[in-house]
Amino acid sequence: MNNTNDSDHCNTTADFQFYLFPIIYILAVSGGLLGNLRALYVFIFKIKQISPSNVYIINLAVADTIFLCSLPFRIHYHLNRNDWIFGDLACRITGSVYFANIYISIAFMTCICVDRYIATVHPHTYLRLRNTRCTVMVSAAIWTLTGSAMLAFILAGPFETIGSRHNGPIPRSCFENFSQDEWSKRLTPYSACSLVLGSLVPSLVILVCYPLVARRIARIRTGTARGALRLIYAILAITLLCFLPYHVVHLLHLLRRTQFIKHCTVADGIYKARRVTMAMVSLNSLLDPVLYFFATNHCKWQMPRFKKTKGVYTISGSL
Repeated sequence: MNNTNDSDHCNTTADFQFYLFPIIYILAVSGGLLGNLRALYVFIFKIKQISPSNVYIINLAVADTIFLCSLPFRIHYHLNRNDWIFGDLACRITGSVYFANIYISIAFMTCICVDRYIATVHPHTYLRLRNTRCTVMVSAAIWTLTGSAMLAFILAGPFETIGSRHNGPIPRSCFENFSQDEWSKRLTPYSACSLVLGSLVPSLVILVCYPLVARRIARIRTGTARGALRLIYAILAITLLCFLPYHVVHLLHLLRRTQFIKHCTVADGIYKARRVTMAMVSLNSLLDPVLYFFATNHCKWQMPRFKKTKGVYTISGSL
């Protein structure tokens, strides 16, 4: 039985995490890395004219690729029953990348939604604004803001914490199981800020505004409108499946660690739910290639086919 101090007074357990995290992470790496690398190839080398929406998609694919490359460390960590062996610096970097990806992903998805809305509902305005300079500036601002927060986290101090175990060696946790003192000093402001700016605002744009926007787009009988509608619905589905449950449980987790929720049974339930939603949120990197598929001409994603003509094999189709 793995006991984790979720607060100074309650012991919380979730032994299923030792199987759940590796399975989900291996699935995300094996499928998501291929999909995102393929998307980068298509958008950089196969598409001649890069639109503002494509710039956001390229940035999203880059963020997902970086995130997926850090997951093997997390896979080993959970297979090793949450005992981190790679050192404090690796913990800081991989942990920061893990949580930064959540907010980078939802930020770029929100940008894609806004871009598709303007292009479909206000095409004349979009033609005047259609340049990648503004898009690059927005993308740079997202990376700068998130990168600054990551750097602050990395330089703030150690993120390895010594656990407790009655039998055997003492495990080292990475980016979790912090003491109440740590939460009071540095984690609460970061968590509250990320919850409001990184979660609440983008989620409101996607969940509240875009079902209404989709109704307007659905009345426009053009291929561009249908493509934008598919893209928005895909973003909405990923938000509901991956991001919204994580943000709701993260709010409860924050209330628990700031002592607004004190009941130990509730704390144990929040801890278990947090482990599940942390695993599920990583699936966005596996599902994001669906967005890339809807955002492009579908034939660009076809695998090459081999044809035999007069005894000679030739390749047809697009990558």
